[in-house]
Amino acid sequence: MIQSADVREWRTHDVVDAGGRKIGTLEAVYVDTSTDEPAMATVQVGLPTRRHLVFVPLNGAVVGPDYVKVDYDRSLVKKCPAIGTDDVLPVESEAAVFAHYGLPYQPGA
Repeated sequence: MIQSADVREWRTHDVVDAGGRKIGTLEAVYVDTSTDEPAMATVQVGLPTRRHLVFVPLNGAVVGPDYVKVDYDRSLVKKCPAIGTDDVLPVESEAAVFAHYGLPYQPGA
């Protein structure tokens, strides 16, 4: 398991899929408040003038010397519901992110 402090050190590093294809740049890490374990990350994707953030689960992620490798295919991650680089995911949209990856969703307390 990746430790929370370790993942924060990788902000701005490449996020790659299992095949080593670059998805984007690690923007932020979100911790599951019930376990204090890293659960999701936002990845900056898109062209320099049209960047946006997509979410990717960190279960099964592996940290390398200059990247974070996730267990999800690049095409799946890039099709995830997105937000602007300065936006916040609305609470009512959280379930859609989990559903995109086939993960169970349980609203926070």
